[in-house]
Amino acid sequence: MKKLEHKIALITGADSGIGQATAIEFAREGADIVICYHSDKEGAEETLHKVREYGRDGLSVQLDISEEQQVEKAFGEALSAFGRIDILVNNAGVNGSGIKVADMDTDVFDKTIRTNLYGTFFCSRRFVRHRLEQGGKGKIINVSSVHEEIVQPGNADYNASKAGIRNLMRTMSLELAESGINVNNIAPGMILTPMNQEAMDDKELRDKQTQNIPAKRAAQPEEVAKLALFLASSDSDYVTGSSYFMDGGLSLNIGQGA
Repeated sequence: MKKLEHKIALITGADSGIGQATAIEFAREGADIVICYHSDKEGAEETLHKVREYGRDGLSVQLDISEEQQVEKAFGEALSAFGRIDILVNNAGVNGSGIKVADMDTDVFDKTIRTNLYGTFFCSRRFVRHRLEQGGKGKIINVSSVHEEIVQPGNADYNASKAGIRNLMRTMSLELAESGINVNNIAPGMILTPMNQEAMDDKELRDKQTQNIPAKRAAQPEEVAKLALFLASSDSDYVTGSSYFMDGGLSLNIGQGA
């Protein structure tokens, strides 16, 4: 039996990168997929096609996770199509601004926090309410970042949003453990996704950026998807409240040579 047989997964940002790779991996393991995308409809359709190649059903839904009413609408469409959702992967998000705090406009900070942190809150809350109505059980996986723990100057908006996701996850894990709803984070380092498009296109830049990574390389989205599969499956039923750093040792290397 496949690891996610008869499961329904809703994945935000499933039109590319980690979200797309996770959707494909979950479908390979027997899940039907709700593919949420912000603007890349073509990418979402590509994901849907690949999901169906594994004989699974799928639904493509446009969603801006920073908008509460859009989250409610997307979950409504998903529940209308499938009747239930067993797994939520909060993957969608925006990158940091690269602006120092003293120079940052409020609307820049607000956009990042509202998308990354509020979006995770909106989707998680709606999922939890649904699962509790179903008697409990379920999996929430947040794709966070190493920057939930380590910080970069000029990215206060991003750093704060990811740190917020960490404690949101930990709080929910305590609130929901007795109901059998597991909540965990994946905290990736450098992954070759559209968020790192410049490094993907320029090997010289990529080699320079990976010098601080002990593994001396960036990861592929499919590697993150394998970890997401573990956290979505019954193999992780006793795992909750944890952040899984997937960074080739980057976060351990920050203080070396000081």
